[in-house]
Amino acid sequence: QDSGDSVSELRAWRPVIHRQCTDTLWLLLFFLFWAGLMFITGYAVMAGAPERLVLGYDSFGNICGRKNTPVKGAPLSGQDMTNKKYVFFLNSCSLEMESLRISSLSLCVSSCPQEQLNSLEDLQSFARSNGSCLCVYNLNISSYILDPKAAELCPTLPVPPSKSFPLFNRCVPQNPECYSKYASVLISTVNEMDVVHRILSGILAGRDTVIGLSVLALAFSFILALAFRFIRSLLVHTLIALVVFGLLFVSGVLWWLYYDYRNDPSTELEIEKENVKFLLGYAVFSTIVTVVLLCLILALRKRLQFTVQLFRIVGKIIGRIPFLLFQPLWTLLILIVFWIFWVAVLLSLGTAGTAETTSGGQVEYRALSGICYMAWYHFIGLIWTSEFILACQQMTIAGAVVTCYFNRNKNSPPPHPVLSSISVLFCYHLGTAIKGSFLIAILRIPRIVLLYLYNTLKQKESACAKCLFKCCFCWFWCLESCLRYFNQHAYTTTAINGTNFCTSAKDAAFILAKNSAKLASISCFGDFILFLGKVFVVCFTVFGGLMAFNYHRELQAWVVPLLLIGFFAYVMAHSFLSVFETTADAMFLCFAIDMETNDGSAEKPYFVDQELLTFVSQSNKLTEGQKHRSRRPFQDNEDGTELQPM
Repeated sequence: QDSGDSVSELRAWRPVIHRQCTDTLWLLLFFLFWAGLMFITGYAVMAGAPERLVLGYDSFGNICGRKNTPVKGAPLSGQDMTNKKYVFFLNSCSLEMESLRISSLSLCVSSCPQEQLNSLEDLQSFARSNGSCLCVYNLNISSYILDPKAAELCPTLPVPPSKSFPLFNRCVPQNPECYSKYASVLISTVNEMDVVHRILSGILAGRDTVIGLSVLALAFSFILALAFRFIRSLLVHTLIALVVFGLLFVSGVLWWLYYDYRNDPSTELEIEKENVKFLLGYAVFSTIVTVVLLCLILALRKRLQFTVQLFRIVGKIIGRIPFLLFQPLWTLLILIVFWIFWVAVLLSLGTAGTAETTSGGQVEYRALSGICYMAWYHFIGLIWTSEFILACQQMTIAGAVVTCYFNRNKNSPPPHPVLSSISVLFCYHLGTAIKGSFLIAILRIPRIVLLYLYNTLKQKESACAKCLFKCCFCWFWCLESCLRYFNQHAYTTTAINGTNFCTSAKDAAFILAKNSAKLASISCFGDFILFLGKVFVVCFTVFGGLMAFNYHRELQAWVVPLLLIGFFAYVMAHSFLSVFETTADAMFLCFAIDMETNDGSAEKPYFVDQELLTFVSQSNKLTEGQKHRSRRPFQDNEDGTELQPM
């Protein structure tokens, strides 16, 4: 008998042991992967020279702002540049790229010229008054006018006024035309893709506007999240009215700008003509989205009151766990810290090379072998770790909601549910988060590889190949979206049952398949209202961008940065409003499991709140009544006070 009891206990503990072993293996795999990232980080720090990018360096191998060691074969290297902190290009208005290197000579100077210099006498006067020599180091100040080679050793005249660029200490010309060319060429040293050139040069040209609009999108998103916490029927009607007004207004402004730019006689540059094409595309896309959303709003207007009740219930749960609203901020801060670390290591890898001298006494840096493979490994680390951080956020929210839902005393919520959820995550469920994020990364990497091949071969491929590439993009995107949906419910099931990822995913799929028809109609319109909230943030942020960029028409490449601003606004709104979406999905999954497990009797009472029970019953009765009057998702008990399980 004792032996039989031991066997029974062993069988009971077998799933727990299996889960712990599986989680340990995934933790070990993630640890080994990060050990590889740390090796790459150490190698990049030892072999790389990120100060060349951050501080800048001249054409003779001297890093600006510090003492340098001589390079063999370069007589002008090894100089003390402690007081010369800025990089100045002798031909800043017409820079050219040759084999990923800027053809113009660059020097370290103590200050950038604040005013335009039109002659060699102006250069000499500037050097004597500011102590900043803008000609090659071996040319004395007194020889600026007398030396016949001064025109070759000094900058191209006239020298435009310039200011030092923050963080990177480059003398950036302030003339709009020179500014655009300068930024485009500097960016091309990082990547040869034309799209990247235009995006980054546009961001550099209008960086103040981009930063201001990004902060505006962040503020809009946080205010809207607080508004959804205290949602009422009037607020929903106001939000829908604002979204409709915003869509119509933004579409009208885009069509007006397109008409204005197309008929503008000063539109001559190629990039300005591309702006007109982008505006046409934006206007058409905005019009289509407006028409589709207006049709959906008209079709779903009868379920408006149920949406108010849904958000009132979700708001009640968030009211018990107010720190859930700040979860996106913590996640964003962690992601920003990781992204800064990732970019710093990438810059170090990009500067890992050996110095070689050319025939003219200049210095070039050759990349070391194997850097490409390290960069790809580093890139996979970016995707996997970012997805892991997002998975931890989802598990934290799901764990807090589960803790509050399965609490008998609704008037006395458990203390610190968010901290409790975080502690349970780090003690027991890290393997689940690692495995879920790994699956997302595995699906995302082929999409990125296909995008890289598409951009590399787009000039050579046929129409059939383009169609095949786009079908593959679409297929991988759909697969990734479905996997994200199941991952989120698998995390909730893990928080409820404590099972591993695969078991939780199987249980979640079973529950969702059994109750999808009953729960989908409930959360459908709630997700639609949240989507309208995201559209609201995007509309008013893009409207601010349209006004700001149209006011500064000297910024030629502004349409692509406007698209990035809209994308950033959507990401910010999604980050904050996804708290409501994740909370609602976790709540309904808890409800389905509660109905599946309990029967409402005294021995097995429901955990569900009566308000949620009534809401689900009424919502499903309305849905089923519209389809088949004779069908009901829930049947009342004999006493009419409890609902039968699903």
